[in-house]
Order: sequence, then structure tokens, then C-alpha cells
Amino acid sequence: MTENTKPPGPVRALRRWLIAARPWALPASSMPVVFGTALAWVISDAPLSVGRFLWALLTMMALHSAANMLSDVFDGRRGLDRDITPSSGAIVRGLLSGRQVLRGSLLLFAAGAASGLLLARMTGTALLIVGAVGVGVGASYSLLKIFALGDLAVFLSFGLLGALGAWIVQARSFSWLPVVWAVPMALLVPAILHANNWRDMSSDRGRGIVTVAALLGGRGSLVYYGALLFSPFLLTPALMTVPRFFDFGLRPMPLTFLLVFLALPNALRLWGRAVRRAAPRSTLDFLALDGATARHHLIFGLLSTAAVLLS
Repeated sequence: MTENTKPPGPVRALRRWLIAARPWALPASSMPVVFGTALAWVISDAPLSVGRFLWALLTMMALHSAANMLSDVFDGRRGLDRDITPSSGAIVRGLLSGRQVLRGSLLLFAAGAASGLLLARMTGTALLIVGAVGVGVGASYSLLKIFALGDLAVFLSFGLLGALGAWIVQARSFSWLPVVWAVPMALLVPAILHANNWRDMSSDRGRGIVTVAALLGGRGSLVYYGALLFSPFLLTPALMTVPRFFDFGLRPMPLTFLLVFLALPNALRLWGRAVRRAAPRSTLDFLALDGATARHHLIFGLLSTAAVLLS
């Protein structure tokens, strides 16, 4: 056996699988779990179960990683994502084969689904329903992406259902509150995906993949990205004020949610990178816009969670 054909050592193998799972994107699914847990603890007065929180968090991360890997497998089979970018997975980098990543994805889906079933058995039917919908959307994401439904899929599964599921895990009851309060943060999840699809718009079109970016084109994609980026800063004040004057049966957000405006300068920087996409200041400004948007989502989510805890 030559040096080039020797199997990689455990450290190198672990690195390959981490690249396949694309951990940089995991805050998109983990922050709603953190936010929903904080809401349940503060708003519902449910006792905080750190064990169930970590259980739910690891389950969501496993399912998200499985969806990422399955998406890479389908993209590889369609001949997409041939160019290596900072957010590329292991297949396009030549670190793992499509068959290997597919097996890893199925293993993670099975582990995540089994973990979710056990957690639902402890929590109740509501979590079982939420989890089943989330797993179904995640597993079919690659198909939904073809019909320009990928943005909606990640908005629901990672944004809204993640927060609702975390609430149910702690409070053991259903409520619309975590769904509505999670909307501003959830809008940044499709912003991450759109930044990726916007970058790959030309190659997707050439292979018959219809994403929202492909439908909107360059100018429309800029407007859409801006709407996803800045609408959370409009919705948050609305959720703080409108329920105080109109009885919708919805509790208003506390004033501590003004904290999220600390993320506004970062949103403006991202907008600048999007506007200058044709003549970027740095090569990675537009190529790595999806990763930068994911970091913005993390910042916004941490500030939202701090707003809940400080309330």
C-alpha cells in the first residue's frame, strides 16, 4: 500500500467528516433551540432541564448535519458546486466520495430520528408532530430546492419548528408564542441559503435547478436578500408595540429586545458586500457571503436570547 492510498488517520478522518457536515451552518438550527429554551424558562415558568436542552440541541444538530450532507450528495450527482468555496463540503473537495457521505447522512438521520422519538416519548405528542414535520422537510430539502421551496423549508424547519420544539421540550405544552417571536431570527435562515444560491445562480440555471435566486435574477436577488436581512429590525419593534395597542391574544415582546439593534451595523456591512458583488473589495466578500450571513444570524440569535433572559 502506497502513501497516497493509505487510509487517513483518525484526526484527518474526523476533519473530513466535519467538513462534510459543514458545522459553520449549525447555528442556523441550534440558535432557535437556545432561543426557544430560554423563552420556555422565562415566559412559561417551566423549570429548566439542562439535560433535555442538550438532548434537543444535539438532536437538531445531527439532523441538520444529515440534511447538509444529503444535499451535497444530490448536488454532486447533478454536477453542481464544482468550484471549491469556503463553505464547500467534503465531496466537492475530493475528501470523501458521494457514497460515503450518503451513508453518513443516512446514519445521522437515523440517529437524529431515534433520539427525537425518545425525547418525544418523554415530552408528549406535540413534540412528535413537530419533530416528524421537521425531519420530513429536512430529508426532502434537496427535492424542495429544485422547485424553489428550499428557502421556505429552512425557514420552517430550522427557524420556527426549532424554537417551537425547544419550547415544548421544556414547557411540555404547545404555544404560538415561540413561533411568532422566532420569526425575526428565522428570516435570517433563508438569507443564509439565498446567499449561497445567489452565488451559484448561473450553475444552477444551467442544470435546471430552480432556486429563488434563479427565479429573481441578480437585481431581484439583491432586493430579496435586503428584505431578509433588514425585516427582522422592522418586525421586532412591531412585535414590541402592536400587541400593546391591539388585543390579538399575543404577548408583546419586552423592551429588552431593542438589544437586537446592536446587530444592525453588521447587517449594513453585509448589505454593502452584496451591493458590491460585481466589484468586491475582497475576493471572498461575495463568495463567502453565506458564511458571513450565518455569523450574523448567530449574533442576532444571541442578542435575542439575551433579551429574553434580561426581561
